[in-house]
Amino acid sequence: MPETMSSNATASNYSVSNQSGKKLVVAISSRALFDLDDSHKIYEEQGIEAYSKHQIAHEDESLQPGAAYHLVKKLLALNSTLEAKNRSAPRVEVILLSRNSADTGLRIFNSIEQHKIDISRAAFTSGSSPYRYAPAFQADLFLSTNPEDVAQALEAGVAAATIIKPINQAEHQEQLRFAFDGDAVLFSDEAERVYQQSGLAAFTESEKNAAHKPLKGGPFKNFLASLHALQQDFPETCPIRTALVTARSAPTHERVIRTLRDWNIRIDEALFLGGLAKGKFLQAYGADVFFDDQQGHIDSASIHVASAHVPHGISNINNNRK
Repeated sequence: MPETMSSNATASNYSVSNQSGKKLVVAISSRALFDLDDSHKIYEEQGIEAYSKHQIAHEDESLQPGAAYHLVKKLLALNSTLEAKNRSAPRVEVILLSRNSADTGLRIFNSIEQHKIDISRAAFTSGSSPYRYAPAFQADLFLSTNPEDVAQALEAGVAAATIIKPINQAEHQEQLRFAFDGDAVLFSDEAERVYQQSGLAAFTESEKNAAHKPLKGGPFKNFLASLHALQQDFPETCPIRTALVTARSAPTHERVIRTLRDWNIRIDEALFLGGLAKGKFLQAYGADVFFDDQQGHIDSASIHVASAHVPHGISNINNNRK
């Protein structure tokens, strides 16, 4: 990832607008929604013509769920829950963004219909990156299995992540549960830069001194705000739960809590792990998806839950220089 990504995605990109009543829009790639590993292997080994012939020959065969399938089903189920409460206007929409052509994409739409997934809008780009349509669709989130598409979407100011299917697929509960890392995901990477450049003692001292100074927003600030607004539509039993799962510990917790308070955003659970591996805690929480900027945390989490790498901030700049 180019170093300019961290500077181009400025704090102004991540300022929270009025989210009340706004539809939550999630853009999803076809490989994130369905398991296309076999056909993708054909593409890589035999080329586009063989891939196209394979997809057309099997276009009536339903694809199996991919890494984001269960998340998408739960998101769209929120509309049915609201409809049952006599609120007819859908509050969630899922958009398909695919590198397939319209021709080979027919199998994708057939599978969407067979799985009874309420997706009607799509962009098929015949091999080029579809990320540019995420802002055009006013997407709050873009999930893909292609890291380059994700990086470009982030550059365009859209919350985006590369989603990975868990090694051990847990049973899915009814409630929709999101989990987020803090620094470089919900928040800017300003504190993480101090830690990486000067060490833990300097980081702790800096955060103690800045405890009453809110952190700047990170790439997922707006998405969390949209979830928070959507939660307000369920004043009794809310089907959405959010959690902060961070390597921070006391006393560096205070700045995080005060930042969320300053943003007027409530988060349901906060885990301050002090550097412990996150995987078991995410399993205990029952996350449907966990967003983190560091690959080591993703590796730990993806044993138990669907995980999504956010290629943002100093950790990714340093990794791409190696």
